[in-house]
Amino acid sequence: MKSVRVRITGCVQGVWCRAWTAEQAKKRKLSGWVRNRTDGSVEAVFSGCDADVASMLTACEAGPPLARVEAVFREDCEPPEAGFRTLPTE
Repeated sequence: MKSVRVRITGCVQGVWCRAWTAEQAKKRKLSGWVRNRTDGSVEAVFSGCDADVASMLTACEAGPPLARVEAVFREDCEPPEAGFRTLPTE
């Protein structure tokens, strides 16, 4: 099991990034959450088997079709509650 917190920067708000991220995480059966940040980035926590988390990180580097991802910063973190949810902007 692996848990990571990521911050995705670039043109990632207003382009369906948050909903896309939740959809992709649920497809991979990951636990965690996603939210927009007031600085224009998207923040998320992904937790699951190593291969599924790695696959999600690769997907985040491309982002949804309308996004322009500049960078994906990541750090290990504590596992979140089970399930994946979308949180309000912080």
